Amino acid sequence: MASEPRPGGARTALGGFRRFLQRGGTQTTTSIVGAAGIVALGFLGSRLLGLLRSVAIADAFGTDPELGAYWVAFRLPDLVFQLLAGATLSAAFIPVFARVTMHQGPDRGWLLASRVLNLVSVATVVVAVVAFILAPWLVPLLAPGLGETSGREAELEELAVELTRLMLLSPIFFGVSGMLMGILNARQHFVAPALAPMVYNLSIILGAVFLAERWGVHGLAWGVVIGSAGHLVVQLPALRSVGMRWAPSIDLGSEAVREVLRLMGPRVIGLGASQVNFLVLVFFASFVSDEAISGVNYAFLMMMLPVGVVGMAVATAAFPTFSEQAAAGRLDALRNTVWRSLRAVLFLAVPASAGLVVLAEPTVRLLLERGAFDIGSTELVADALMIFGLGVFGHAGIEILSRGFYALEDTRTPVQIAVMAMLLNVGLAFTLVGPFELQGLAAAASITAVLEFLVLVSLLRGRIGGFDRRGLGDFALRLGLATAVMVQVMVVMRLFLGALDVDLESIAGALLVVVAVGSTGLLTFVAAAVTLLGDEYRQARGALPF
Repeated sequence: MASEPRPGGARTALGGFRRFLQRGGTQTTTSIVGAAGIVALGFLGSRLLGLLRSVAIADAFGTDPELGAYWVAFRLPDLVFQLLAGATLSAAFIPVFARVTMHQGPDRGWLLASRVLNLVSVATVVVAVVAFILAPWLVPLLAPGLGETSGREAELEELAVELTRLMLLSPIFFGVSGMLMGILNARQHFVAPALAPMVYNLSIILGAVFLAERWGVHGLAWGVVIGSAGHLVVQLPALRSVGMRWAPSIDLGSEAVREVLRLMGPRVIGLGASQVNFLVLVFFASFVSDEAISGVNYAFLMMMLPVGVVGMAVATAAFPTFSEQAAAGRLDALRNTVWRSLRAVLFLAVPASAGLVVLAEPTVRLLLERGAFDIGSTELVADALMIFGLGVFGHAGIEILSRGFYALEDTRTPVQIAVMAMLLNVGLAFTLVGPFELQGLAAAASITAVLEFLVLVSLLRGRIGGFDRRGLGDFALRLGLATAVMVQVMVVMRLFLGALDVDLESIAGALLVVVAVGSTGLLTFVAAAVTLLGDEYRQARGALPF
């Protein structure tokens, strides 16, 4: 992995995270943890900027119906990127690249990288052009209820089509940059890929702050396009440092390229299922109200902050090592690495999930309630966020488990489970949206995420062996008890603050609740972990900021 200067605080965080995962002092574990620390810092920076992006958008638009048109328009360009470059990046390219480089040498590995990059780039352009042409017919299908509650059906539909066509430039840039991210991750270079999402989010923030007043939601759309170009440009210098050698070749007859396509096929279906879950939120929310489309998007993005910082960071850093261990036939090492990574993710994600449920309303008020985002918007988003929070640990754990299967070059199993989870999500959303509106949609998403997580745990354990000598159930029980103690103390603390006649519906009151209840909950969890989690806490102690 390329050496990059880091500030002292980052070194301290990485050292703590290393002690969290490390047992036995293996070089593999140390390298994964170091990489995970870099990726975690990148994800943290990206997610914090993503949170600031939500703050900027909320300030400018609140839950305005025109913003609902923007969220609808965002879905089709994102679908194009995810189904092509996204499918190639994690499940298909990295395992094959690792095997080809290991057994055939770096020249053949770079040739494979070039061919897949060229293929994905061409395919993305073609699909984006087709989507541009078909946008007037496709976009209305994504949110049939858009504009009904405000009586602006034709206006908002036309706006959504315009924004979609503009933002279809973004998957063309993302198609290239996503593959560059996969190449750099496969070469254990994580700094530039960690910076790229920050550039993207910063561009959208600038669009909301400087362009929205003059151009409305078109300013946000231009922020997306410019940010996707920046996402690509920031990674180009790093390619040179890892020795990338590009060749103008595609060669569909290449055995390695065909292997990538073979692995990519099921992953396209899996990502399609994942994208359907996003589309379900927008689709059903459009029948609740135009404002509900924005509300469910705000809540989902806030829920993804802990998922990104915890689950995606560790999974992204660990996946190249998973792939190398699987390619070398070291299944014992793979089993140890996968389960240790999962333990790390759950140790952080379970209390984060519970804390988000307790602090959903004051967090939304503190972060978003300003400008065009009023009290009604806060209630709308907080109601959904509280339920979304229940599924944080499930979403985070899936990131690790699915990559365990991908490292074994098994894309079918997680895809089959994802498709079944998607069908369940659609059924639950259809059933729950009527009586519970956005809370019903959030409940459907959380229930399916937790069930998908549990099924993947069971199936992966059958493939690579058990969790450890005490089992996942024992660890989960002790972690659950520590979290339950934390939640009880947080609830009592909130009731106590309410009894003090503090105006909890003000920004100052929300700040008091988040700081006082959040810090009390964290201290309580640490105290409970000392008693209930034993070794796990001692390993994690260095990662805590006190």
